[in-house]
Amino acid sequence: MGGAPNKLPHDNPRYIRWRESLKKRPGPWNKGKNKESDDGVRKISETFKLKHINNFANWRKQMIQEGKIIANPNPLRKNKFTAVLIGLVLGDGNIHKFPRTEKLTITLGTDKPDLIKFAEQLTEQVFSKKPVTLKHGLSKAVRITLYQKFISERMEIPNGRRRYSITGIPQWIWESKTYLISCLKGLYEAEASYCIHLPTCTYNFSFHNRNPKLLSDVSKALQNLGYHPEVRSYAIRLRRKDEVKSFKALINFRIY
Repeated sequence: MGGAPNKLPHDNPRYIRWRESLKKRPGPWNKGKNKESDDGVRKISETFKLKHINNFANWRKQMIQEGKIIANPNPLRKNKFTAVLIGLVLGDGNIHKFPRTEKLTITLGTDKPDLIKFAEQLTEQVFSKKPVTLKHGLSKAVRITLYQKFISERMEIPNGRRRYSITGIPQWIWESKTYLISCLKGLYEAEASYCIHLPTCTYNFSFHNRNPKLLSDVSKALQNLGYHPEVRSYAIRLRRKDEVKSFKALINFRIY
């Protein structure tokens, strides 16, 4: 039987021999390289730009037709689910900008499997796209990632490092008590510690972060809800027994 072996039935001897032969072939010369690390790949990229060649055009059209890529994503719905996710991202997330898309990453500890599952489901619900969750090497953390256009703009969270960001909690969340409580749940699930020492009757519900604007927003939000937070350099704490119990129940802390 003639013809290319890759077009033959998978149980055909020629197809089987061809598949085995592929294992012995060396990998492509550009495997593992990119335009930042290799002169040859960079030259190809620059040539494509000069000639206005988009070698991913057909692939991108196919992915759009299959629904795997959203060409023009809609604005995110302003609801309690989006508010919780925004809190998670402000606490333990990052948005990285690429030339044609953006990547959302939420990093969570492996000691909180229920929170990881909750964050995965929440991300898929808000963006209508299933994220990818990966654990790297021996690290005790997993990264939940999702690629889509205009993530930063739609979430109203700046991309890049947010250590000194002055954006804080988006304005629309401040306009609703329900949304504010939901955002605080995301923030506290990501960055809070809950401690009770019964022998000394010591209660401590503490939110930790190094962004001054975010700490200020959390303190303001708690005061708006009737609580009396203590402000520290890198933490906002509730120490009154009744307030610790009340706020824990209010945001359903560690309940998914």
